[in-house]
Parts: sequence; C-alpha cells; structure tokens
Amino acid sequence: MLNLAYPWLLLLAVLPLLLGWKRRPATQVAAPVIPVGHWLQDLPGVSRSGNTVPWWQTLILALAWLLLVTALARPQHVGEAVDVPVTGRDLLLAVDISPSMEEQDMVINGRGVNRLRAVKHVLNDFIQKREGDRLGLLLFGTQPYIQAPLSFDYKTIRTLLDEAGIGMAGRATAIGDAMGLAVKRLRDRPQDQRVVILLTDGANTAGEVSPDKATEIAKAAGVRIYTIGIGAESMVQRGLLGSRRVNPSRDLDEGLLQRIADQTGGRYFRARSLPELELIYESINQLEPIELEGKRYRPVTELYAWPAGLALLIGFALQIIRVMGGYERETRHG
Repeated sequence: MLNLAYPWLLLLAVLPLLLGWKRRPATQVAAPVIPVGHWLQDLPGVSRSGNTVPWWQTLILALAWLLLVTALARPQHVGEAVDVPVTGRDLLLAVDISPSMEEQDMVINGRGVNRLRAVKHVLNDFIQKREGDRLGLLLFGTQPYIQAPLSFDYKTIRTLLDEAGIGMAGRATAIGDAMGLAVKRLRDRPQDQRVVILLTDGANTAGEVSPDKATEIAKAAGVRIYTIGIGAESMVQRGLLGSRRVNPSRDLDEGLLQRIADQTGGRYFRARSLPELELIYESINQLEPIELEGKRYRPVTELYAWPAGLALLIGFALQIIRVMGGYERETRHG
C-alpha cells in the first residue's frame, strides 16, 4: 500500500494561495485602460490580455509545486509483511593470510590452487548458508585485524574476503593475538552465542599474547573456538634434480589447535583437501545450527524521487519554452 511519511507537509500546497492573498490590496482601484495598438501587441512582455504569463504556464507551475510538496511528504510503498531469519549466533571467521597460505596443494576442478584460494571458495558457500547469523571476518598474519565487523551484510563480507591477499597482515603467524582480538569483539555479545572459526596452516610464530593465554581468556569469556588445520600431508615437488615427495604441512601445530578447541568447547578439524574442507564446514553447520526466531517486517520502498524528478523536468521544460519564446520575439522584431 501507499503511505506518506510526513502527511502534514501537504499543507504547504496552499502556501502560494496564502502569499497571493496577502499581497492583494484591501480595496481595488479601477485602473484606466489604455488602448494598445496592434503594432504594440507583438512587443516582448506584452500580450493581448495584458497578462505576461500565459494561463497554461500558471497551471503547469502549480502542478510542479504540488509535485514538490508531495515529494517532501515522502511517499512510500509498504510491502507485505515478510519473515526475517534472526539468530542469536555471532560467528567470527578468523582466516590466516600469512605467506605459507600461498602453498599450492589444493585442487579445484582439477586445477591446483593455493590454500587461501581454496578457503575463499569454500567460505563463500558457508557464508551463504549461514543466512540469519551475524557474521564477521578477521584476517591475521603478524598482526590481526577486523576486515568486516559482525553484521548481516553477507555480500560485503564475501567481497572483502575475496579481496584479501596473502601477506597483507605480515609474514608471520600470530594465532594468540588473533584469538585475543576475536574474543574482544565477541565478549559483549550474549553468552552461549559466541563462536569463532579459526583457520590456519602453521604454528604461532609472532604476537604479544600466547595461544595458551588467549585460550584461557576465550574460555572465561564463553567463546567457543572451532579450529581448522589446512594443508596436504603429501605432495610431489619438482626440482632440477628430479621429483621428490614432501610434506607441505610440516609446520602445522596440530597439538595447539586441538588444545584450543578442547578447552573452549569447540572441535579441531583437519583439512587435507578441498572436499575435506567442505565437509568440515558442513559439520560446523550441524554443530552450530541456525536458531530462527519469528520476527516480521514490512519492506518500505521510497518513492519521493519520482515526483521530485518530474517537478524538476517541468521546471526545465518551462525554462526552455521561455528562452525559445524570447528568441522568436527577438528574431521577429530584430
């Protein structure tokens, strides 16, 4: 249905009439009529009726004024009531973007990609499925920083995740500092609804807060942390002297990640390939189900731009007509 946000502003429609009435003299005196010859009627600003503004222009100006008043009243279209998915979950995604995530031991559609590319691929689907959660994005390397604060704006979160580059946060891995920042952002949220998913491919090599101390802080704050260790355990590496099989995840501190998850009430997962990473996020979806509440709202579409735009077009058209009319008179009498 149509609605006006400020209907009382429609009273401005009569303002030109009030101003015209105020300017009108109390007693009208008949003015002498001076006959105008036919040769004077074609002079600029003189018409046969003595009125310099044609009646149709007055009507169009009145229409433009009414349109402007309508725009000020802010017309809106209020849609049907719809259900809004709402959940108590505040879920922060903490992603390692240190240089080790450049290792190309993941495969997407038969093509080798680096670990961060695989994480982006899987997280895009995960974010889409968590509709109703308040999500945030934390990136960390030597320093952690919040790339996207907790919000329901999944499109922006996916865009910021896609724009994340390896090495943007430094060349080391500060797992403890990342956990500390995540807890700081979640501690003011309702209890039993604070969740962190921390993904890394290495060990803690930097930072001011140790992972064990950060784990204690997270446990005291009631923050559950799900940890994911990413990276293949075996891959063939080609060199000048031939090929050899190596373990690209030799630096992964699985013991630390297991300890963090156990002490905070979460779980530790190991992702050696893209399918395993996809299954991990499916498991987290089951462990942290979306708890919807019945909330409804009516979508509102603002319509004030239409009458305002039409009034401006009318004003431009009248100005063009007046300019063209003046040009014709000058041409005729020039």
